[in-house]
Parts: sequence; C-alpha cells; structure tokens
Amino acid sequence: MSWFESFVLGLVQGLTEFLPISSSAHLRLTAAFAGWHDPGAAFTAITQIGTEAAVLIYFRKDIVRIVSAWFRSLVDRSMRGDHDARMGWLVIVGSIPIGVLGVTFKDQIEGPFRDLRLIATTLIVMGIVLGIADRLAARDDSGGRHRAGKERKTLRELGIKDGLIFGFCQAMALIPGVSRSGATISGGLLMGYTREAAARYSFLLAIPAVLASGVFELKDAGEGHVSWGPTIFATFIAFGVGYAVIAWFMKFITTKSFMPFVVYRIILGILLFALVGAGVLSPHAGESAG
Repeated sequence: MSWFESFVLGLVQGLTEFLPISSSAHLRLTAAFAGWHDPGAAFTAITQIGTEAAVLIYFRKDIVRIVSAWFRSLVDRSMRGDHDARMGWLVIVGSIPIGVLGVTFKDQIEGPFRDLRLIATTLIVMGIVLGIADRLAARDDSGGRHRAGKERKTLRELGIKDGLIFGFCQAMALIPGVSRSGATISGGLLMGYTREAAARYSFLLAIPAVLASGVFELKDAGEGHVSWGPTIFATFIAFGVGYAVIAWFMKFITTKSFMPFVVYRIILGILLFALVGAGVLSPHAGESAG
C-alpha cells in the first residue's frame, strides 16, 4: 500500500465511520474502484481505532462520568441505580453479541462477507430499514391531523433487553455494507428511541467493540501488501476527519432526517449491482492480492 492510498483510505474511513453508510463497505469499494488491493479487515479494524479516539474525545465528559459511576457502583450498592452506572453495565452487555459473533465468524468476515454483491445487497436492504425507521420517528415527532405527536424514549429508559437488541444490531455491522451506526440507530428508532438517544448510545456502544477489534487485528497489520507505516498514517487521518464528522453529525440529527443517507445507500447499491453485472467490476476485485 502506498502512502497516497493510505491517505485516501484514512480520509474515507474518517468520513464514513459515523454516518449510516458503512465505512467498511466504502473502504472496500474505494479500493475496488481505484484498482487497488482490498485493504482487508485488519486495516479496517485498526484505522477504526483512529475514529474511535475521536469518539473518546468528543464524548469525554460522558465517558468519564459513566466509567467513574460504574466503578463506584462495584463497591457502593446505593450507586447501582444511578443512570451513569447503569449505562456502564448496558454498554458491557450490549458489547457481548459483537464480541461472540466477531470471533465465531472471523473467517467469513475476512473472506466471503467482502463480496461486492453482498455489500450491494446490504447497502440497499439496510437503507430501506433505515428509511422505515426514520419515517416512523418522524411520524411520532410530528403527529398527524388527528393526533398529537408521540413522545419517544431517552437513554434513561434503556434497559437490559433493549441494550441487548442494540448489541445484536451492532453485530450486524460485521458484514460490510450494513453500517454500525446505521444498524444501531435503525434498531433504536424502531424501538421508539429519539434520534439523538439512538445515535449517542450507538457511538458509546462502539467503543469497546472497535478498540478490542483493532487491538486483536494488530498482529496482522504488517502482513500482505499493507505495512505498518501507511496503516498508522491512515489511522491518524481517520481520527482528524472523524472528529469533525461526529461533531457535525450530532448536530445534524437533531433537526434533519436520515433520508439523504437512505437514498445514497440505495443508489450506491444499485450502481454496484449494475457494475458487477456488466462485468466492469469483479465481485472479488482486489481480493487475490491481499
């Protein structure tokens, strides 16, 4: 991998990690369209450490408060009903599905799941799911001619059952094209949570999963055509761009719909199917030279 490739891929990772359009799919597609080798699951996981560092800084006050309350709840029973202490436990519980499934399906994630036809399918299907969830949230917010708006749930109403459902939604993002934020936000909206609550928990829930995945993949960083230098460079690029994107996205979702992302996902998926069907792209483009 050249330094230019690592710069472009780090930029793509930072731009797409927090948007509901799938960063892993866009890394895979960028390489395929450019005629580069597939950067692979290890490169993706490690560069995600950069974007996750942006989450740690952006949500630093929330994280410090949650971690502090969680540790205090271990020795002080009266703290166990505290909202922040509960959030700490819920992030742990919600991280279990992706941890178990990530280890179980590691070979598929690094191989068959990176087929461009599967990515096109998940882009379209999850785009439709996100669109339905967004419309339901919008209907609840606005109400209608004959009914008042319906109040949606906040994170203070989050329990173990919903936390696990969020976790299984996040685990779906092991398949490129699904999108970690897209799946968890869609799940949250379908369960009746506000856009802001679903997005906030989505980003907090991703912290242990992404950091653990990145550390786990460190051993493979220097293998094949991807070396340490470009990987680290791309990680720093992803951090800087990712921080700017998450700050913008958290403001965007308070007043805007997810429909632009829905339309983008569906169009990209259809285009990808057309290119593969016409023979312009191989469904396994770049994979052989990893």
